[in-house]
Amino acid sequence: MHVRYTAAALGLALWIFAPAVPAGAQQSRCADCHFANPQAPAADHLAEWDRSMHGRNNIGCESCHRGNASTFESFLAHQGILNSANPSSPVAPGNLPRTCGTCHVGPFVAFQKSQHFAMIEAGNNDGPTCSTCHGAVGAELPSPRALFNQCAGCHGPDEVAPRANRAALGREMLDSIRIVRASLDEARSLIGRISDEGRRTQADYDYEQAEVPLIEAAAAGHAFVFDNLSERLDVARQRVDALLDGLANPGPR
Repeated sequence: MHVRYTAAALGLALWIFAPAVPAGAQQSRCADCHFANPQAPAADHLAEWDRSMHGRNNIGCESCHRGNASTFESFLAHQGILNSANPSSPVAPGNLPRTCGTCHVGPFVAFQKSQHFAMIEAGNNDGPTCSTCHGAVGAELPSPRALFNQCAGCHGPDEVAPRANRAALGREMLDSIRIVRASLDEARSLIGRISDEGRRTQADYDYEQAEVPLIEAAAAGHAFVFDNLSERLDVARQRVDALLDGLANPGPR
């Protein structure tokens, strides 16, 4: 059993030393300008973004907030940006899943199957959305304990929402996913050491077959369908165990 989890303009100094931008592409200037201006709002938000996968992959502020990232002129740069409290804003709670889903299609498709998404569609913003688990800039992958505490706010002893055991079950499922992923990562490392081309090809195939149900388990998690998650996780665990056993005890070809 083991797990991994299967998401920017960089500040002026980082921007200077960044790799060349492909021809035709524009470097986002939002973060550069905000970093250079100590009076700019939401400094913590900017710093969190800079540390995130979005920041490291040059996914600029405009991707979620809109605005014009091609200019340093404040008036032009901020055109089209709406406060998150505005229901028309792409980062308002009711719109955030679709905004994130523009890039994160798989998780969004799964999330649409959940009761949480149904609450959002009904205009109830009390339910969790992407930022509830992943933070305001998608910088976080929640730990099992953090997920438990978040879920327990509703699915806990006070039963603000039904199923008081959901928080504990979610923690258990996430912990199991991480364990299976860690085993799969170990297998990937071992496969990299195989010199025989035929064995390595077979091992690569077995690895992919073990990874598929793990990806499906993660999708079930975004839909909060824990029965499906558990079933897919069991399949992934069996395949990973068989893969590791074959790598540790190679038979005659």
